Amino acid sequence: MTINEKGFVLNDKTAWPYVGLGTIDLVGDKGTFEILNALNSGFRLLDTSTNYNNEGIVGEAVRRSKLHREEILVSSKLPGSHHDYDKAFIFLQESLRRAGLEYFDKYLIHWPNPDDGKYVEAWKALVDAQKQGLIRTIGVSNFEPDHLDDIINATGVTPATNQVERHPYFNNKRMVEENKKRGILTEAWSPFGRGYLNDVLENETIKEIAAKYDKTPAQIIINWNYKAGVMAIPKSADPVHQKENIEATDFDLSQEDIEKIDALDKGEDGRVEGQDPYEYHEYV
Repeated sequence: MTINEKGFVLNDKTAWPYVGLGTIDLVGDKGTFEILNALNSGFRLLDTSTNYNNEGIVGEAVRRSKLHREEILVSSKLPGSHHDYDKAFIFLQESLRRAGLEYFDKYLIHWPNPDDGKYVEAWKALVDAQKQGLIRTIGVSNFEPDHLDDIINATGVTPATNQVERHPYFNNKRMVEENKKRGILTEAWSPFGRGYLNDVLENETIKEIAAKYDKTPAQIIINWNYKAGVMAIPKSADPVHQKENIEATDFDLSQEDIEKIDALDKGEDGRVEGQDPYEYHEYV
């Protein structure tokens, strides 16, 4: 993975923006218009999942947009209930039909579900689906180093991205470095934490740094990720915030301020819902 003036160049040679739009809770006709607003604000990556119950409206926004299909990147995820090879293939096809798309630009295994021991099967299905043109870029989400090594050793194919929990209260620098060692781009889900649990946007240190740069706390956190070579996936339905978020990489945080944000880390206690990939299992 490398970085250029336009975005990240992944290990499969595809180019991706610094920031993507998280679409969880953007649902129904209202969600369609919120996603269209994001595309109009400059977002080009839409991150969805079957578990978000909105693949259909994401696809609808893509079709209603004035942008050409190839200008919009759509990423979705395989749930833990379909890690068997054949089930994964069928589920992917169903997801594409729900979205009304011929292919996903990126598709991830959502969680490894290690106790089931089938994530290697799921990865083999994604590798073959990519060969058939159903997916352009394949990756994983919430995978730990041994999970990554298992699928790489079994197939010879390294994920292009690994989407993991990362925010100032759980900076997950360990996994950022482990991903870099393998040439994998880290994506940050819930980069602002989750407001009902630990809204880092209200943190005084973040707000002080934001005032210093005349930026919003959200922009500071997105830039903190950008400076670490991490793609942030913030969710916002507000067109003003969407515009701010997509413009959050046009300034340089000082190393001193980066270290101040890093120091907010609470380790395992900082996880938003205690979702340790070795223990958490997704079955829907």
